[in-house]
Amino acid sequence: PLQAEGCTTVPPTPPPGTHTPEPTPVRPTIPGGGGGIPLRAGEVTLAKLSRFGALSNPHTMANSAPPKNATEALARIEREKSTAPIPQIDFSVHELEDGTRVSTVDRVCKDVQAPAVAVPTPEEFFSEEDPSKPDIAFLKNHFYREGRITEEQALYIIKKCTEILRKEPNLLEVDAPITVCGDIHGQYYDLMKLFEVGGNPADTRYLFLGDYVDRGYFSIECVLYLWLLKIWYPDTLFLLRGNHECRHLTDYFTFKLECKHKYSEVVYDACMESFCALPLAAIMNKQFLCIHGGLSPELNTLDDLRAINRFREPPTTGIMCDLLWADPLEEFDGSTNIDAASSAFVYLTYLKFMFDYDNSYHAACAFLEKNGLLSIIRAHEAQDAGYRMYRKTKTTGFPSVMTIFSAPNYLDVYNNKAAVLKYENNVMNIRQFNCTPHPYWLPNFMDVFTWSLPFVGEKITDMLLVIMSICSKEELKDDELEDEEVIEEPKSPEPPSSSDGAERRQVIKNKILAVGKMARVFSVLREESERVMELKNVMGTGKLPYGTLALGAEGIKKAITSFEEARKSDLENERFPPSREEQIARNETKQQKAIAEAVEEVNRDKELNEVAEVYVKEDEKRRSLKSLSELNKERLT
Repeated sequence: PLQAEGCTTVPPTPPPGTHTPEPTPVRPTIPGGGGGIPLRAGEVTLAKLSRFGALSNPHTMANSAPPKNATEALARIEREKSTAPIPQIDFSVHELEDGTRVSTVDRVCKDVQAPAVAVPTPEEFFSEEDPSKPDIAFLKNHFYREGRITEEQALYIIKKCTEILRKEPNLLEVDAPITVCGDIHGQYYDLMKLFEVGGNPADTRYLFLGDYVDRGYFSIECVLYLWLLKIWYPDTLFLLRGNHECRHLTDYFTFKLECKHKYSEVVYDACMESFCALPLAAIMNKQFLCIHGGLSPELNTLDDLRAINRFREPPTTGIMCDLLWADPLEEFDGSTNIDAASSAFVYLTYLKFMFDYDNSYHAACAFLEKNGLLSIIRAHEAQDAGYRMYRKTKTTGFPSVMTIFSAPNYLDVYNNKAAVLKYENNVMNIRQFNCTPHPYWLPNFMDVFTWSLPFVGEKITDMLLVIMSICSKEELKDDELEDEEVIEEPKSPEPPSSSDGAERRQVIKNKILAVGKMARVFSVLREESERVMELKNVMGTGKLPYGTLALGAEGIKKAITSFEEARKSDLENERFPPSREEQIARNETKQQKAIAEAVEEVNRDKELNEVAEVYVKEDEKRRSLKSLSELNKERLT
């Protein structure tokens, strides 16, 4: 065997009586013809190469041309490693500690369909029946499995539908039979249930009254699927604009964030452009005015509606604003003394600059009579039963206003039913349906790691405080008495100055209080995380009860026990919201104030201050013992 430089070769021991020749010193060489190439001092030796596994394949080395030096040998070894076969491991099977082999491919919940992880190919995306249109059946199931499509495919659907919407008038005229639907609010799985109750869109005429996005976490799926249906059935499926189909609300709530999370801001901008093309109202069967919100004091005839420029963001005043935002009075019983429709609306100011005109019974009756209509069908308001019929007119005996709401268990907390209105052969039927289970998203599409940080931080600081205050006051007093009995006061050297001692005491105390402050700050952040984004004023506290969100949807349901409770708590969000910048500044100010209050609360915490005092005394005791030890050493020397 070859040896490293500086080593001697030890020959084998010969049999007794055999002449032993003098050993010949051997210089290390690299294998090859002609006795090899001697290595100079400082070069990599074969012993070193073998130590790193360099001669792991001597067969290959022997059958190939010999390397000229160690560098070439190393390069050859690296090539052999790169071409070596990778060991095959079956990752689809995992063996547990008890020897049980389980599959890593099979789903644990076999009744739940696996998520779609791949985007559709062009062959899957387009229909075989009509290659110019996307495949409805495939995309319906693809979205149901939380699948996404490419940005180009999404833009194709949105832009193709926008071309159809632009050609429609402000005021549509639709015939019966028809199914009228209210707010959807991003509840895609409930939208699928709606089509089961209302009928297949291929052979059923539909009219949607707006609010397809926001609040729910599947808004883009709702838009893409409804726009897809509009491409296939432009003459039997009709879409009106709601107040949430605008930049201001989609930026304040969830739709813009959802588009950026699932696709891109380009898709969001395309949706905003498409929303501006949505018609504002429809006359159904020449009898019913269908709108999203309510009437306006500036709306006298249907021609006023036809004259609106709808291809823009909704203004904060005027007919277009009121058509999207207005609500009937809660006391819709004619008790308000109103003589004319133009003065029949209560003027309210929401926040700084949003105007909302509330319809009254007399105003609605006057408008219906003037325009030869039977009733007003609207959406915009959550209803416990999914619908509401207001007071009947004196001339026809038919409800003057009807509200339809098609988002069951709104925000996962309202516990309301949804409804659709089916009108056929002069007969009006209300069909109700309940919510459908859906996948869960954390608020604002947050990842679970970011979501958990305040919880983890709070628990860690809580543990620190518990460790520091692990002894009771009585135990600490007993320890002090025992130490006083054991330790004899020595003639200590010069004590530290009072200013140094006070400063040290304050430093230790500040450190203990800092842990407490950190715990309170994390507690504030945890409370902020537990706040449900859509319900900012639950029971007037601004947050859910402690630990509710950790319990999931069931915990939230228990915290809000009735429809009226949920509606009352969500009233602020139904108003015209502030801008995103104003909201961020408001939240930051509120959080800073809460943190400051938490820190001040720590300063007033008697128990925590007592713990700090104990640690200060312990520190003084240790310093005293150290001084005693040093004094004893001096005496011994």
